[in-house]
Amino acid sequence: MQPSQFQPGFRLSVFDVGVIASGVSGAIWCWPGNWLLGFVIAFVVGHFFLFCNVFRISRGLELLWSCVFLIATLLPLKSQHPSWVAIAVPSLIATVIVIGLEFRKPSYHGIGWSRINPGLREWWDANYGR
Repeated sequence: MQPSQFQPGFRLSVFDVGVIASGVSGAIWCWPGNWLLGFVIAFVVGHFFLFCNVFRISRGLELLWSCVFLIATLLPLKSQHPSWVAIAVPSLIATVIVIGLEFRKPSYHGIGWSRINPGLREWWDANYGR
C-alpha cells in the first residue's frame, strides 16, 4: 500500500482510538480476576500505540517484536511460573532494539523525524514521487 501524502510525525486515527480504548477496557476488566492477563493486555496495547502512532514502526519490525513477546510470554506459562518480569524485560529490550533499528532507516517518519532523519523528504520524493 502506497502512502497518499507526506505526513510524518505523531498520528492518531479513530480506529487507533477504538483499539486503545478496547484494550484499556479489557485490561481493566481482567485485572481483578487475573492481574497478569490485565498486565499483558495493557502492555501490548501500550506497544501498539507506541509502535503505530508515536514511532511509526514498520510492519516487519513489529512482527519481530511480537515474536519476542510471544516467546517471553509462553515460556514462563509453559514452566508454570508466569511472571511479569519474565515477560516485560525481554520485550522491553526488544522494544529498544526495534525502535533503534527503525531510527536508522531512511524511511523513519515517527516523532522527532526532522532531527533523526532530516533526509526524509528527499527519500519520500524519490520513492513516492511528487
